[in-house]
Amino acid sequence: MAKAKTAYSCTECGGRSSKWQGQCPHCGAWNTLVEAIVAPRASRFQAVAGTGNIVRPLASVHPALSQRATTGIEEFDRVLGGGLVAGGVILLGGDPGIGKSTLLLQATAAMGATRRALYVTGEESAEQIALRAQRLGLVNAEVELLAEVQLEAIIGAIRTQRPEVVVIDSIQTVYTEALESAPGSVSQVRECAAQLTRLAKQAAITVILVGHVTKEGAIAGPRVLEHIVDTVLYFEGDTHSSFRLVRAVKNRFGAANELGVFAMTERGLKGVANPSALFLSKHTQAVAGSCVLATVEGSRPLLVEVQALVDAMQSPSPRRLAVGLDAQRLALLLAVLHRHGGVQTANHDVYVNAVGGVRISEPAADLAVLMAVNSSLRNKVLLSKSIVFGEVGLAGEIRPVQRGLDRLREAAKLGFTRALIPAANKPKQGIDGIEIVSVDRIGDAIERLQD
Repeated sequence: MAKAKTAYSCTECGGRSSKWQGQCPHCGAWNTLVEAIVAPRASRFQAVAGTGNIVRPLASVHPALSQRATTGIEEFDRVLGGGLVAGGVILLGGDPGIGKSTLLLQATAAMGATRRALYVTGEESAEQIALRAQRLGLVNAEVELLAEVQLEAIIGAIRTQRPEVVVIDSIQTVYTEALESAPGSVSQVRECAAQLTRLAKQAAITVILVGHVTKEGAIAGPRVLEHIVDTVLYFEGDTHSSFRLVRAVKNRFGAANELGVFAMTERGLKGVANPSALFLSKHTQAVAGSCVLATVEGSRPLLVEVQALVDAMQSPSPRRLAVGLDAQRLALLLAVLHRHGGVQTANHDVYVNAVGGVRISEPAADLAVLMAVNSSLRNKVLLSKSIVFGEVGLAGEIRPVQRGLDRLREAAKLGFTRALIPAANKPKQGIDGIEIVSVDRIGDAIERLQD
């Protein structure tokens, strides 16, 4: 019997090498090459939409105007950009036990009343899914279950049942007979996802793939898996907390960086109507080191409390720790605060936290972080009912951010009476109930927001 041919694939980028190396020659990652059996070359590749090699001018192609299908969960529809698109492939990743299967079972149960939905489970039996449905009060839901891990059997069931929505839980458990490697390997994950994507495009079926998350926080399998699918969603939040966040990091049919907020209850995940109230702490009295940031996640403005603790240095070198914010940017901002604001933190440890477990990546949080740090260092409370946003440059200038008017309206709606914003974001007409203070430099911002 001939020996099977093997190759080494990178778990980060999916690149292939004929021999093992410490560093991937394609992406430069270390210790990511794993051995996999090379599949025999066969005619298993097809055109994405079954059009073959026909060349057509763009003007002759008429797009199909299909209406989005709602999932029955408003927050989930928001993250998807309005609902499901026929032929779309969605990848949902998250930590174990965070609620991926619960959310998708609720969504398929809600959609089962109007369209055929197939739930394929490779990690649990049909009886276990039924137990979860009983706990969620979805015993009579019109959902078809299939406990299968072989790709060919799954595709055969899809062609026979002709569902409109298919959930694969999870893609790491599915394997194809065309490859000899184990389920969950780089080649198996990539090949199974590619074949399911081709089927979704050809039959206009919405496919939702559940992906495991590695210890680094990325979806397990090759990075190309995120390029194959149309939408990539990440489940965020602490498993010890009752709140969950679903963030869209890629969406070909909607806005990226959209955020959905859920609360885990005994009856499953429920959408949070007013997420700004979730991210604002309820202090009995004003405290130093606390500042409210007006941020934007996708199309939704949110108010998030940023807390800072500045303490005397407890080690030979000062510590800079950020939770929910960029730690490297925190070090940069502290240097700007010293140079252009006259506030010295070299002999102090600085800890910054975004309340509620939310992750903030936009530079509009710069000014709020510095206001919270200065407040904690001097032990002075900031003006009550105040919100802050603005990007801070290396020259100490306060730069404008996008959608400033939406941030101000959200703050006014929640009862805030004062806003410290960049001068370039000052609206031409005032907003009822809120005083707008515009600043150009970091030094002016420090003086204007203190009691």
